[in-house]
Amino acid sequence: MNAQTHTAVAPFHLAFPVDDLDAAREFYVETLGCQPGRSSQRWLDLDFFGHQLVAHLVDKRRGEQGPDAGSNAVDGHNVPVPHFGVVLPWESWQELARRLQARRIDFDIEPYIRFQGKPGEQATMFFRDPAGNALEFKAFRDPSQMFAID
Repeated sequence: MNAQTHTAVAPFHLAFPVDDLDAAREFYVETLGCQPGRSSQRWLDLDFFGHQLVAHLVDKRRGEQGPDAGSNAVDGHNVPVPHFGVVLPWESWQELARRLQARRIDFDIEPYIRFQGKPGEQATMFFRDPAGNALEFKAFRDPSQMFAID
């Protein structure tokens, strides 16, 4: 699998920091017309014209700057914010995970499955590029459930 083997445009995934989650929800849902997905007190999934945006609440008062504005606890992992990536087909994600493991990539979050057996079941992994930018590659068992709510 490589980037050139995909003929259709896949939805992108982008996580970004916000300092007021309510204001972010108001803007993206009410102003732009995005549909909200899963959320917590610290983050909000958004259907951004078929792409997955995630607004993460980050406390800028702690002096968080640079490639990482901070992190949020998700499934017991510290998810770096910001991060970006792509949503791959399930089999392509599995292949990429095996290739990265074989190359001994230093994962921030090892490949694993979230929401197993539930709506929105997804595979995810986090690692960094040579410049330190955090990347997340993910796949959904059923791509039509990218924005599923329990």
